[in-house]
Amino acid sequence: MAFMDKMKRGFGSTFSFFGDAWSELRKVKWPSRKELTSYTLVVMGTVAFVTLYFYVLDLGISELIRLVIE
Repeated sequence: MAFMDKMKRGFGSTFSFFGDAWSELRKVKWPSRKELTSYTLVVMGTVAFVTLYFYVLDLGISELIRLVIE
């Protein structure tokens, strides 16, 4: 009987967790379409910049290593 009581308490807390999470999600201020678009563009621009930076850095280091080896 103790096992079944533990199971009931475990599932009860799981359902309670999801209920609490759902109520917290209702309190969130979701971004508007315009805000979301601008945030997405900022992220994509940042990713492109960082990618280009590391690409150039990698080319430079590769060239230095090539010069040292030869």
